[in-house]
Formats: sequence, structure tokens, C-alpha cells
Amino acid sequence: MQWTEIRQAYPDQWLIIEALQAHTTADSHRRLDKIAIIECCQDGAAAMQSYRRLHQQYPAREFYFVHTRREELDIRERQWSGIRRGNAAIVEV
Repeated sequence: MQWTEIRQAYPDQWLIIEALQAHTTADSHRRLDKIAIIECCQDGAAAMQSYRRLHQQYPAREFYFVHTRREELDIRERQWSGIRRGNAAIVEV
């Protein structure tokens, strides 16, 4: 599905969506070409909880939580620099 179709089918709702096909533009915007609806949620807090649960279960999949009030999805990629805690080495002196 496309975002415009989703907005029409699920007006004024919080959703968990998955990007089935996507690409990144030169200016670091993530464009979702094909989207699947995974779950409808009561509110933003419930959507965030569901997103976290799904992301932990399936870390390789591309999930987002969004509200259909948005006319367009504005997803930007960030380049992380530095070390994440899970990959940090502990040095004892």
C-alpha cells in the first residue's frame, strides 16, 4: 500500500507500519515505496510500546509508528558515530 491509501483506509489512527520496499534519497530522507500495516493502536504510548516489542523481536525489519493525521511521512536517516553501549569495550586499569 501507499501512504495516501493508508490514510484513507485508517483515518485519525496510530499505526505500526513496516516498510516492505524503501530507499534513501541523497538528502537522507527515507522513502517508503511499499508499506504494510502491522497493528492499529489506541494512542501514541501504545504505539511506542508495540514498536519496541516488534523491534526487539525482529531487529532486521523496518518498523515505524505513525499517525495518519500526517499528510506525508517525513522520515530522515541519521548517521550514528561513536560506540553504542552493547559494543563498547570495558577496560580496567
